[in-house]
Parts: sequence; structure tokens; C-alpha cells
Amino acid sequence: MRVVFDSNVLVAAFATHGVCHELFEYCLRNTTICCSDFIAAEVERILVSKIKTPAPAVSEIIQYLRAQTEWITPAHKSVEALRDPDDRMIIATALSAEADFLITGDKDLLVLKRVKKTVMILPRDFWVKFQVV
Repeated sequence: MRVVFDSNVLVAAFATHGVCHELFEYCLRNTTICCSDFIAAEVERILVSKIKTPAPAVSEIIQYLRAQTEWITPAHKSVEALRDPDDRMIIATALSAEADFLITGDKDLLVLKRVKKTVMILPRDFWVKFQVV
């Protein structure tokens, strides 16, 4: 199974020890997690500017992501009717990765439900579906 984590879910995975963290750890062991420069840059920006994570720690997180995930260079794939243009690169990453799931809390992405074979799913719903413990 191939999954892509939206940047906000990755931020939650590294900033807290809740569902998103446990889910990320589960996916590291049981799936192929795919990431991209765009998602990593968003994670870095949010960790530094909103969470106020020290730059050296953020650098370690990005290096860890690069080491533990399959890095994707997304092709620009058109997705119509997205309110946030940045969401296009998130979906492009998922489509280029041929991801089964895009794990996200973004309502603009969740409303799509599915793009090609990629299912948009909340972290908690993924947790329940695959009985992550």
C-alpha cells in the first residue's frame, strides 16, 4: 500500500504524540510513505513559523522524511475546482506516487473523496479502517 501524508498531518505527527504520530509510525512499518519537495517545504514552513520549532530540529525532521519515505517528483496533473492552489501539488504528489490513500484533514481535499485511484481519508478514519494499534 502506498500513502501520502498531507503536510498538516505530518506537522501533527512530528509536533505531538497523538493519532497522527502513531499513524505515521504505523505507516512507516506497514506501507510505503511517499513525499515530495513541495510537502517537505510546507512542513518546514509550518514547523518554523507556526509551531516555532528550532531550525536544527526542523532540519533533522526533513532529513528523516527524506531517509524514510519514497521521494516523488510530482508531474503537474490538473485537478479542477480546488480553492487552494497549493492543494494541487499535494494531489499531484499523490497521483504521481500512485498512492492508494492521501491522509489529510483538509476539507477541500476530503470533499473530493477520490481522485483516480487515490482515496482522500482522515487520519482517524485510516486509523479505524486498518485497526492501527
